[in-house]
Amino acid sequence: MKEIILIKNGEIALKGLNRATFEDIMIKNMRRRLSVLGKFKITRAQSTVAVEPEDEEIDLDEAVEILKKVFGIAAMSRALVTEKNLGTIQKDAAEYLKDTLSEIRTFKVEAKRSDKSFPYQSPEICREVGGYLLSKNPHLKVDVHHPDVIVTVEVRDFAAYVHAGVIHGAGGIPIGSSGKAMLLISGGIDSPVAGYMMAKRGLILDAIHFVSPPYTSERAKLKVLELAQKMCEYCGTIKMHIVPFTHIQEQIRQHCPEDLFTIIMRRFMMRISQRVAKASSCEALITGESMGQVASQTLKAIACTDRVCSMPVFRPLIGMDKNEIIEISRKIDTFETSILPYEDCCTVFTPRHPRTKPSLSMVEHAEEVLEIESLIEEAVSGIEVETVRL
Repeated sequence: MKEIILIKNGEIALKGLNRATFEDIMIKNMRRRLSVLGKFKITRAQSTVAVEPEDEEIDLDEAVEILKKVFGIAAMSRALVTEKNLGTIQKDAAEYLKDTLSEIRTFKVEAKRSDKSFPYQSPEICREVGGYLLSKNPHLKVDVHHPDVIVTVEVRDFAAYVHAGVIHGAGGIPIGSSGKAMLLISGGIDSPVAGYMMAKRGLILDAIHFVSPPYTSERAKLKVLELAQKMCEYCGTIKMHIVPFTHIQEQIRQHCPEDLFTIIMRRFMMRISQRVAKASSCEALITGESMGQVASQTLKAIACTDRVCSMPVFRPLIGMDKNEIIEISRKIDTFETSILPYEDCCTVFTPRHPRTKPSLSMVEHAEEVLEIESLIEEAVSGIEVETVRL
């Protein structure tokens, strides 16, 4: 029996005249991700994308696992391809769904007749196929309201398809359809989730990470690279910029009030990130800040941070609580890596009593003793770049 994967693209269907552009990007992403398994024929017709392996040895289970992490795909089904003949549809459906139907008690049949030349209308297809399945599975009952399984028969232009059960996809819109942004990634729980959420809105991601040797270890850096690699399953290849930050932090500690350490460090990070972002053709920054979570994430602190930026700063977690963020981090498999006990540069230099309501004038006055541009130039000149792939 010939089996394929039918893809349903949810939000893309609402894109009107731009729909084909979004579909083209999604299909390109699908091809790239599936290439590790072999060659696939990918076609689209009537709001559905069909994925057909060109090699019989390809494992469709593996293909489904890959496609579940491709943004733009709302849902998918493994489907049997059969002839557009009612008798053939009945027999093939019974054989194809034999194991599935043996494990349930109730079902119903739904039909979609896109090919209007097919001699049976949708209610007739439901009745005939349902009756045949009942005759082959006498333990079953029809339940049109709450069935254990919905058997779907789709009659399209070139073939008929039979499938049971829907596999949820990643949703969103395809990566590459919204531009490119720079993610400030630490070793914590929040920033990988923030990157995932913005990639789901179609952004290609670069990332930037700040290190402070000898205060932070090589293991802390490797932890962040591991996080980036896990993100690649959803976000694709990520170019990681590793910024030496020790000298800047030491200068802040020597010359600035302790209660402003965090906010001044954040302002330097944003300045450097914006410079690297512009050089990398990124159009925005992404952070994992959540309102009120720590001292640098209060309304006044965020306002002070934003004043050094001329490009948009996306904060997709801003209204989420920690449990919501953790739930997503578990879903994308970054949580266990994020909680490994290797400190990043922010936690090492955290003041004992950080100011939660800094004024911009107060912060700017504290920064006057620093050679801001020379410190930034020194940090940028020492950046190491690593490309992280699956």
